[in-house]
Amino acid sequence: MTIVFFSDIHGVPSTLEKLLAHADRMQADRLVILGDLLYHGPRNGVPDFYDPKKVAAMLNDRKKQILTVQGNCDCEVDQMMLEFPVLSSYAELSADGRRFFLTHGHVYNAGNLPPVPDNTVIVHGHTHIPQITHLEDGIVIFNPGSISLPKNNHPQTFGVCEDGVLSVRLLEDAGVYIADKN
Repeated sequence: MTIVFFSDIHGVPSTLEKLLAHADRMQADRLVILGDLLYHGPRNGVPDFYDPKKVAAMLNDRKKQILTVQGNCDCEVDQMMLEFPVLSSYAELSADGRRFFLTHGHVYNAGNLPPVPDNTVIVHGHTHIPQITHLEDGIVIFNPGSISLPKNNHPQTFGVCEDGVLSVRLLEDAGVYIADKN
């Protein structure tokens, strides 16, 4: 099974188009969006090529593939434009023998862990900084970064779980940026 994780689109269709092309080449079974789909947020300047209507249409075309959680920039108005549920603060997913706790990251993150069973992968965005970090009890923090507005000099990235193996990939060419060491 191949799952593509991405976060923090912030209404930029050009980066979403690249991500979806990579997902198609990888024959992704699921697209997991970790929030901040349409709005750019008041702390971020308006991104180049900002077009939330186009992003909504692109995502609606994939609605049967998408599982998403609400980010801190997502609201009821966004849900009115989208044909799949967005307004849940977390979700759980089991695939390839792994348990995933999906959240945006503004509440639950490495500094504030949710109450999850051992051997859970906590997947979040929000920081726009990619990471794969192993904690005790088999807990893994997995952040795919941001496809539109990366921070701390990181490139635009997304995450992949392929046959149970995690990686962070470059949006530019889908090359591995961070490989899981375990």
